[in-house]
Amino acid sequence: MIVVKKVLNSSVVLVEKEGQEMITLGKGIGYDKKIGDIISDSSVDKIFLPIEAKKSSQFAELVAEIPMEFFEITKEIVTIAEEELSYKLNTSIYLTLSDHLHFAVERSEKGLNISNRLYWEIKNYYPKEFHIGEVALEQMKTKHQIELPNEEASNIAFHLINAQSGNLEDQDGLKKAKLVGTIVNMVRYSLGQEIDTNSVHYSRFITHVRFFVDRFFTNALLQEKEDELYRQMWSLYPVAMESATKVKNYIDQTYHTQIPENEIVYLGVHINRLMNHSAIDTN
Repeated sequence: MIVVKKVLNSSVVLVEKEGQEMITLGKGIGYDKKIGDIISDSSVDKIFLPIEAKKSSQFAELVAEIPMEFFEITKEIVTIAEEELSYKLNTSIYLTLSDHLHFAVERSEKGLNISNRLYWEIKNYYPKEFHIGEVALEQMKTKHQIELPNEEASNIAFHLINAQSGNLEDQDGLKKAKLVGTIVNMVRYSLGQEIDTNSVHYSRFITHVRFFVDRFFTNALLQEKEDELYRQMWSLYPVAMESATKVKNYIDQTYHTQIPENEIVYLGVHINRLMNHSAIDTN
């Protein structure tokens, strides 16, 4: 039995199914529904995303912010992938890939192209996943009239690869968590304003910082330079880039390394997004 706990919009509903809180997505699934109503398990083609009860509201808000079309696209990609790869993917991909595609479209519309420096490795070492990414891009173009750069095939493949792994705890979790916390605090301090830590945008920013830290500790940082994009970011978003540069300087000095410009650009993009969407006006 699927019981409605909260209706976010006509396509996103927080429900309880067999004692587990879930986000349910489907066209019209929330229409004319209220708390306590029963949703038929077979009446609508749905996506279920299991979540922790204590994070349900925040998670639901994040899901509701992403246009339903991107979840539909992700579901199409997952269906193709599971048929081609012959195994089930982690349901977390419905959020991570949908969010990525939504953000990729936003970047494309603004003329910001962030290269995937693992393109060659993914294309050559994960040919099946890369091919699915290519098929997905073509399907997005013909079926949804959404055109993204060919490089996005490797990004889609990257999400498919991540969704194949389990949820094992990382032995380096403590040092990663420490660096994530340091970066986040540096950004909050350097911006000179309070940040709404309960917002979905803050949660998204944390996710991207975690990805950066993972790349850092696995020696997989984006190495090649893109001077034009770097200059463009400084011109468009100087405050965010200054904050990202402070993070770079800290890591360079603390870990005796050199963070590449591409990583500064990528971090700057997400800092700017956090500033635009999640800052609390304290004046």
